[in-house]
Amino acid sequence: MRVLRKRGQGGFTLVEMAVVLVIIGVILGAVMIGRDVQRNAEYTRIKQKFMDQWVVAYNTYNQRLGAPVGDDQSAPRLMVNGANYDGDGNVLSGGDMSGASAPSAICRGQKARNMLRDMQGGEQFDLRDMMRRAGITMPPGRGDGFEDRYVYLDTNGNPQEIQVCFQWNPPGTVSGSGNVMVISGLTPDLARALDQMVDGKPDAQNGAFRQEGLNSRTTGDATSPGVEWLGNNTQDINAGSTGEALTDGGNTDTEQVMTLVAHYKMNQ
Repeated sequence: MRVLRKRGQGGFTLVEMAVVLVIIGVILGAVMIGRDVQRNAEYTRIKQKFMDQWVVAYNTYNQRLGAPVGDDQSAPRLMVNGANYDGDGNVLSGGDMSGASAPSAICRGQKARNMLRDMQGGEQFDLRDMMRRAGITMPPGRGDGFEDRYVYLDTNGNPQEIQVCFQWNPPGTVSGSGNVMVISGLTPDLARALDQMVDGKPDAQNGAFRQEGLNSRTTGDATSPGVEWLGNNTQDINAGSTGEALTDGGNTDTEQVMTLVAHYKMNQ
């Protein structure tokens, strides 16, 4: 008579469990890499579809009207908002301008968050209205009436808004002299990424793309390799623009990340 043996309950071997864990790790790694790739693609879109298009709009305005935005077309000073420049009593630009008082910035609706310069009042100096009167096509931005804004998600998944303004910086300004685009609402990692794309190196005090509000270099560090962008993604939005690059903040992964303001030097 054949004796029937009860078959024992099988289980996973160590090799099988190791294979499963490896597969899970690969999937999780792919998800994390995918997020970084998606974020880098978004940063590239901000540069190409928003910043670069505003540079084109600014240059087109300058070429079409013969003066930067806010300048006097009949007697141009070649300065953003030059129509409101008094030069400490001298209404003309040129000569020794080292002690000149800069006119207010040209914005749309309100000055940008954490921006140091005040905004020029008056409907005739509204950035969007000036572009429309000149027949200049602006980037789509956030939609009709908000072409100067762009919304994106920070590394914690919270919405952040970029806003652009334009202003003239006097000679000796650390963030770059001359006409600049003021870009607010940049998280530290976005600011560094844009600087890398513009200048090939994330240096907050060198090149065409710089951080607003930094102190001048002293004699001892004038030839130093570079200056870090202040702040990092562990510092929350209430930190303003005075964070430290290498200091951990108390920001959790659910709060908005701090934002910075940058100056992007225009070529005319």
